[in-house]
Order: sequence, then C-alpha cells, then structure tokens
Amino acid sequence: MSPEPRQLAILVSFSGSGGVERVVLNLLQGLAAHDIQVDLLAVVTNKGWLPEIPWPNIRVIEFKAKGSQKALPELMQYLRRERPKVLMVAKDRAVRMSVIAHWLARVDTRLVGQLHMNMTGYLASTPALQRWTRTLPMRWLFPYLNKIVCVSEGVVADTVKITGMPRERVIAIHNPVITPELHRMAEEPVDHPWFKETTVPVIIGVGRLSPEKDFATLIRAFSRVRESRNCRLMILGEGPLQSHLERLINELGLQYCVALPGFRANPFAYMKKAALFVFSSAWEGSGNVLVEALALGVPSVSTDCEYGPRETLEDGRYGPLVPVGDDEALAKAMIDTLDNPLPQQILQQAVTDFTIESSTRRYLDVLFSEVQSK
Repeated sequence: MSPEPRQLAILVSFSGSGGVERVVLNLLQGLAAHDIQVDLLAVVTNKGWLPEIPWPNIRVIEFKAKGSQKALPELMQYLRRERPKVLMVAKDRAVRMSVIAHWLARVDTRLVGQLHMNMTGYLASTPALQRWTRTLPMRWLFPYLNKIVCVSEGVVADTVKITGMPRERVIAIHNPVITPELHRMAEEPVDHPWFKETTVPVIIGVGRLSPEKDFATLIRAFSRVRESRNCRLMILGEGPLQSHLERLINELGLQYCVALPGFRANPFAYMKKAALFVFSSAWEGSGNVLVEALALGVPSVSTDCEYGPRETLEDGRYGPLVPVGDDEALAKAMIDTLDNPLPQQILQQAVTDFTIESSTRRYLDVLFSEVQSK
C-alpha cells in the first residue's frame, strides 16, 4: 500500500509582482515535481493579480478577502474543513493572522511561517509607535509557530532578536531563485541601442526605485567611474523616487549616459548582456536579483548591507563588498571588477544552493520533518 501523499497548504497575499510572490511561485514549481498535494490559499489584494497555476497537484483556493488580515474567517473555515498536515504562511502580517486562525480552528496542523524581510532595516526610518505595533505582535504570536523559514542567516538573527524565539526553530533556506526560465529568458533579444554597440560597457542595476535600493549612491558612483572611462548605466525599475533620481542624473550631467527605462517584465535579457551588475541596497532580506545576476554569469559588485549579499558573495570571494552609501568605494569596486571580472563559471558556482531543486528539497525537509517522525 503506497503512503498517503503529503498535504501542504501555502497562504500568500498577492499584492503585486514583488519578490515574495515570485519566490512562492518558484517554490510551487519545485513542489509540483514531488509526490505532494498542495493547496495554494491566495489572498489577492486590489493591486495584486493571481497568475495561472498549471500544475495538476496544486489546487488554487482564492479567498474573498482583499487583505491577509481580513482573511481570518476564511482561513479558520479552511483549516477546520481540510485539516492539512502543514500550513506555511508567507509575510509577517499573514503569519500573525494565521496563528490566531489556528487557535480558533483547534486543529493539529503544523504551522510554519516564512519571512523574506529584514524587519529591523525595513522599520528603521519609521516612527517608534509604528515599529512597536509591527513587532510587538510578532513577539506575542510567533512563538506559537512550529518553525519560521527565513531567506538568509541575517534574517534569522533579526527574527530571533525581534520575536525571542529559540534559534533552533528559526531556519534559513535560500530562495528558489534560479529556474530554467531564467536562462531561457536571458537569451531573448533586447531592443535597446546600447546593447548593439558592444565597445561601450553597460553597467546595470535592477529594483524598485525606492529608498532601500539606494540607487542615488549607484548614480554618484557611476559619475566617478565616468571620470576615467567611457561606459553607461541602466537602472531597470519604477517607484516613488524616479523624479528624484532623474534630477540627480541631470545635476551630475549624466542624462546621455544613464537610462531609467522603467519596469521590464524580462530584466534577465538586459542583465545577461551587461558588463557589470551593481547591487547598491541599504538593506535587504536576501537580494534575489544579485543571485540572478551571478546565475547568469554577470560580474557583480554589492554593498555590504544587512542582509544577504555577504552570504551570497561568500565574504567577497565572488564579488567585492563595499560599505552602504559609500559612492567612492563603490566606484573603485566597479572599476576593479570591470578591469578584472571573474569567469562566468566561477560566478555561477556561488549560487547553486538557490536552484529550484536545491531549495525545494530543503523546504520539504523542514516542512515535513516532524510530521514524518510521528
């Protein structure tokens, strides 16, 4: 008699096309290849969208609530009705709500949280009351979780500090970032004149134009690089700081060699053709785009921000790490890396733990370890 398929529910709020949503979808792709029945519990906000889920062993249940905090009654009813072996919940607000739903449903489902964010960095510039109202419920509710999965060791340390949970119940698993689609999409053509003129190297940054990405430091560093060599800078993304960055570009006289073309559905084709990728963030949870650049064999430079890049680059072995906000140090690292890039094969070795296959195996071990031992 064959064993009963493992049952897993995953709750995630689709609030846009952000990194958390992409990571969950990649994980679903990995889970689809295993003998496991998955219920995707989708909370789709007014700004979000739910992509097509093509895998037959993954059932999509779309909640009517337009926000994770409003989904408590639906989650409680689902838990009572379906009683999955394991429920994994992404994002801190949804995790808090799921602990309460789990209490009220009175089920023995194993409950696992998933955190992608460096909460301390994210809340650093917010008022004290806002920090308190965000983190105090985590300290109250998170200890009732069986496990928390974090995207880096740095986020693990931050989560233990905020929640007071025992270190052994907070686990780091690298995001399932590297997919077959990543390499396929990277080979697609790019309709931009800068990539047709191969004599002038293109430096690239990718991310939301928001404070944590600190593209202003990248632009200032690029201005220094331009003093000694002919090159161009392209930053893919959109966000609230676009007009601020455009003013800075004009003030530095860089309007003809810095481009802000906006969001691109396929940034990988641009990244693959760049001479250098720069990760300039002030803080991060993991830094998926840095992993993607290395997987494509693109020489990379990063700030030594909390958290993720130091782990990914193995203390600078696979690319220089510079202090956050230091445009002079960043410019020097950019020049040095343009002059002496590491071979593509070595860069790709740095991120083998970020493949769908490797990450999915780790998730299955953590999600079902205690279930299987009963």
